[in-house]
Amino acid sequence: MAHGDWFWHELSTSDAGAAKAFYGEMFGWGWDDMDMGEIGMYSVIQHGGQPHGGVMTMPAEQRGMGVPPHWMNYIQVDDVDASAAKAKSLGGVVHAEPFDIPEVGRMSVIQDPQGAVFSIMKPAS
Repeated sequence: MAHGDWFWHELSTSDAGAAKAFYGEMFGWGWDDMDMGEIGMYSVIQHGGQPHGGVMTMPAEQRGMGVPPHWMNYIQVDDVDASAAKAKSLGGVVHAEPFDIPEVGRMSVIQDPQGAVFSIMKPAS
C-alpha cells in the first residue's frame, strides 16, 4: 500500500449484529470478532481470506448526538501530522487531530471543504 491508497472501511452502526447478518448474507462476508474492552466488540470483515474492514456498535456519545450509522473510509498516508496540516491549508476541517492507536497506527479524521468525512492513517505495520 502507498500514500493515497484506500485501505480500510469501517461501519459504525446502532446494531452490529444486524449489520453483520445483512452484509454477511448480501456479500458472503465472514467475521473475526475481537473484544476491544471498553470499546466493545470489533468484527473484522473477512472476504476472500483477507481482512477488508470492520463493523462496530456506535459509541453511545455519537448515538446521543443523533449521528446515523455510517461507513468510514481510511486512506493511507506517509505522515499523518503533515497530511492533517495540509488538509487544513486546503480548507479542510480536522475533526480528530492526529492520534495513535497502539499496535494499529496513527490516524486523523478530516472533512473536505464540500463536507465529506474520511480518515487518514499510517498503519503500524
